[in-house]
Amino acid sequence: MSGILAGKRILVTGVLTEGSIAFHAAKVAQEEGAEVILTGFGRLSLVERIAKRLPKPAPVIELDVTNPEHLDGLADRIREHQGEGAGLDGVVHSIAFGPQGAFNFLEGSWEDVSTAVHVSAYSLKALTMACLPLMPRGGSVVGLTFDAQVAWPKYDWMGVAKAALESTSRYLARDLGARNVRCNLVSAGPIKSMAAKSIPGFEELADVWNHRAPIGWDLSDPEPAGRGVVGLLSDFFPKTTGEIVHVDGGVHMMGA
Repeated sequence: MSGILAGKRILVTGVLTEGSIAFHAAKVAQEEGAEVILTGFGRLSLVERIAKRLPKPAPVIELDVTNPEHLDGLADRIREHQGEGAGLDGVVHSIAFGPQGAFNFLEGSWEDVSTAVHVSAYSLKALTMACLPLMPRGGSVVGLTFDAQVAWPKYDWMGVAKAALESTSRYLARDLGARNVRCNLVSAGPIKSMAAKSIPGFEELADVWNHRAPIGWDLSDPEPAGRGVVGLLSDFFPKTTGEIVHVDGGVHMMGA
């Protein structure tokens, strides 16, 4: 099969519904020639059903990124599906979670904040290191962020967690460059996904894009961000690492 990911093997986390950026990253990756494996946690049967809606059904591995046993066994689980010569060329980190308390900056407890940072930021390092044994020749790690340069309405400690994610990606890029592993992020605009429903006041946050995206932004279309992920997974950016690519309709560069 031809395509910019022809012959590559990609692990995609965070696929929960067809409306997620992760699903569209997996879909476009397959269309561009990649072999894809998904991970899921909690609603594994739902992920397995969604996996069948990809152009080619993809195997699903259970993965809780806060569980050391899951992380320690991830490479072996991937080898079970791939057989001899198992390996990865790319990893997509699309994992974030914050308890309701994390969406109240002044009242959020450390327990809520630490959970948000662990799941949403530290997990990028944990997932990358778990996959590293399968990337002896290097590869590309791509995560998803929500622009942490500014303070957004309603996002609160999740915004802090995203800032930690962005910093984590830069440090991974620094330390893994010698192994030919690139680490980059796609900063996507808001999408009306299942994850968005858990954000109190999401509509107020998302309304910014209705007025400030110079090239326009469709809250119901995750495919542009998915394509951005696939671009960074490809060999078209062989010397790009530690970067944040904005796929947000241009909102990030607009002044007051």
